[in-house]
Amino acid sequence: MDTPEVLDASVRTLHTLPEDEPDLAAMRAWVGSLLRDMSEDVRLDVLLVCTELASNAYEHAEGPRAVRVQRHTDFVRVEVDDHTPAELPQLGQSRLGDSRGRGLLLISQLARCWGMREFSGGKTIWAEVDA
Repeated sequence: MDTPEVLDASVRTLHTLPEDEPDLAAMRAWVGSLLRDMSEDVRLDVLLVCTELASNAYEHAEGPRAVRVQRHTDFVRVEVDDHTPAELPQLGQSRLGDSRGRGLLLISQLARCWGMREFSGGKTIWAEVDA
């Protein structure tokens, strides 16, 4: 996959996720390479946010799915698209059982803000991590 050596400020790049099974390791390697000149703390926070949002897209939504990363001067924005329109996910609640539903709680602690935007036939869940 062709990616810039390091993602410059205000550059946005897209990674299409596999249709059937998530390859989160490949996604994490891609994001890590884009942000490798950032501090390890920021990079690890962004990687965790990416992993949680992508995992949620596989567990709670239909494909196709894609991840976008946009680096700004003072934050990194992560967006994950899926093709299941829905209401904003609820913190700490999962239709998959009581032992689930902690991912968005984690995201809400790591990200300066997060939310959802609908598009025709789907939604984007996004989060911004301070750099």
